[in-house]
Amino acid sequence: MGRLPVVGIINTNPDLVELLRIRIEAAGFVAIVIHVADIRAGLDLGAVIAQHQPQVIVYDVVMPYESNWRFLQHVRETTLRNCQFVLTTPNATALSRLVGRDEKIYEVLDDRAHIDAIVQAVREASRARPTS
Repeated sequence: MGRLPVVGIINTNPDLVELLRIRIEAAGFVAIVIHVADIRAGLDLGAVIAQHQPQVIVYDVVMPYESNWRFLQHVRETTLRNCQFVLTTPNATALSRLVGRDEKIYEVLDDRAHIDAIVQAVREASRARPTS
């Protein structure tokens, strides 16, 4: 049997991270957790990505939206440039005003339907590029 697809979860909320990890793993993926604070504190994100080779990154954009969006764009264009993204946020309306409508953003509330939508988006994103 081949290697299970890997999904990176980049988030700041430990409870949400655990919920996403459990649901993503139940859907047949291996989930790795990366905390934004660790990246900003100097975590070698490139080494983590090289070691685990995630196909999909579930990235949560939180307030302050502008600076966190810029940070996401930086890692998306550098270290994470070969990954598919599923973007989440606690306030999709506010983030959409900043980034425009070109990005699909999933609002995350403590709701099974929201988590199900994210897991489905991960499934779709994992099929969006060929595996090597």
